[in-house]
Amino acid sequence: MPSLFPDPLIISELRKSFGERRAVDGVSFSVGAGEFVALLGPNGAGKSTLFQMLSGLFVPDSGTASVTGFDIGKDPIAALSRLAIVFQQPALDLDLTVEANLRFQTDLHGIARSVAKQRIAHWLQRFDLTERSGEPCRQLSGGTRRKVELARALLSEPQLLLMDEATVGIDPASRNAILNDVKSLCREQAMGVLWATHLVDEAEAADRIIVMAEGGVRFIGTPKELVKREAHKNLTEAFLHLTRKEARP
Repeated sequence: MPSLFPDPLIISELRKSFGERRAVDGVSFSVGAGEFVALLGPNGAGKSTLFQMLSGLFVPDSGTASVTGFDIGKDPIAALSRLAIVFQQPALDLDLTVEANLRFQTDLHGIARSVAKQRIAHWLQRFDLTERSGEPCRQLSGGTRRKVELARALLSEPQLLLMDEATVGIDPASRNAILNDVKSLCREQAMGVLWATHLVDEAEAADRIIVMAEGGVRFIGTPKELVKREAHKNLTEAFLHLTRKEARP
């Protein structure tokens, strides 16, 4: 049985290999309620493989991951019902309107239509999408589509939100707006957020950062602690120094 107030996410010694390549190698960390955690790593570090295990798309070779105390491997329905994820690759039906995409999501989750109507209206207003609710998503900019995907993810009232390189390919202003929105929602909803990125500036305002390289965790702590440990002037230099050390033969 899960504990009374479990962390939104607890990962212990998670591993996944593809042939002889260890994509995720003994990863352990947690995300607390209301905590914004940045998972920072270069391309190929293992971040996406980790997210695919957390979303149930991949089965780990070993180790465990639990969402609000429910083990994803042993009780996947309970675990996955408590999280939401925005992947790097867009997943909207571009021929449907904004509102239709959101309504489809509430139907998938079995949310009563009366409740769904209220939630959809709330998130449309929250992200300034009300006036665009009748537009096909194909007509929206990349940044606005991301807002729709974020609204869709929040309709199920998740206790854990996973953002997998979700700002890739959108303009800097939209990227900054989405980052600020998610940080605010983290506090407002007491929701745990794991934000995977290879962009150092997105990690600078996180409560904690987890640096991954070559499938493993190389650092867990605050951005300031990493800068101090690596003896560099800023987070970018500290991150590059750490990951370059890991890449050396």
